[in-house]
Amino acid sequence: MLVRGVCIRDIAETKGISRDKALSVLSKSEHVITPKQSYYPCLEVDEFWTYVGNKSNKVWLIYAYDRESGEIVCFVWGKRDLKTAMKLKNKLLALGVSYESIATDEWDSFITAFKEDNHLAGKEHTVGIEGNNCRLRHRIRRAFRKACCFSKKLLNRQCP
Repeated sequence: MLVRGVCIRDIAETKGISRDKALSVLSKSEHVITPKQSYYPCLEVDEFWTYVGNKSNKVWLIYAYDRESGEIVCFVWGKRDLKTAMKLKNKLLALGVSYESIATDEWDSFITAFKEDNHLAGKEHTVGIEGNNCRLRHRIRRAFRKACCFSKKLLNRQCP
């Protein structure tokens, strides 16, 4: 249900269980999300911030996106630094994902992490992932607004 865009509260309501039970089952699940393909002509990589608890506790989602299929191929959580960008690159390698080129914005950590690859830097190459970021901001209100749907747990953000 999460893969189809159904939120945790809807899953709990549909299954007749509590929200905490749904989160507990999901967090203990050993299901691994794997990419649909092993080769992509071009992957776009960008970062997306949210916060846990309060706005001073920022967390960054860095992910690889395929514009043609709209698939989020791989993602990592962490700080906005080179270490997290390298963690994404290593995760792509561990999943056996190959790509002809990779497009990022001109953030120094992305340039350093993907310099050996056929790297395209600039906002004109990341139109697809920036549009996806906009959709995420509008559909996942808890990512930015402290309202009734705001979540204080990082666990609630583990399935983008």
